[in-house]
Amino acid sequence: IMVGALAYFGILKPSKLLPDRCSFGPEVDCIDFQISKTSDSIKMRLKNNVGEAVTISSMTPTTESATPLACGAVVQSPIGVWAPGDIRDFTFPGCNSDAVGFIISEKSKVNIKISYYSVRSGSGYGHDLNGELFATLV
Repeated sequence: IMVGALAYFGILKPSKLLPDRCSFGPEVDCIDFQISKTSDSIKMRLKNNVGEAVTISSMTPTTESATPLACGAVVQSPIGVWAPGDIRDFTFPGCNSDAVGFIISEKSKVNIKISYYSVRSGSGYGHDLNGELFATLV
């Protein structure tokens, strides 16, 4: 009965015990991040660890929800070639937070696919990088 009560009130909910995290592998370092239901946006501050200048050709956020996550086009600051070691802010505005079931103060996971290419090699040599944000919604 005690275990059932703890589960019912969310005390045993594993996602509450896990820390917020942002990971993209060694190519990109995640400095800071936020998933906001209040402003219907996803924000990330990322550092280029690829070792050379790259151009981002696309960034796509997705969730495991039955309803697909839809956001506006990613806004990059500053815009242009991403030099090695540089830190950039990326924002996905206008996301459909209600439709995918985002709840303030609950944890949610967003997958981000980054498509990029080396400035030196050109767009014919593209690469994909999959990352993950797991955060408490604000």
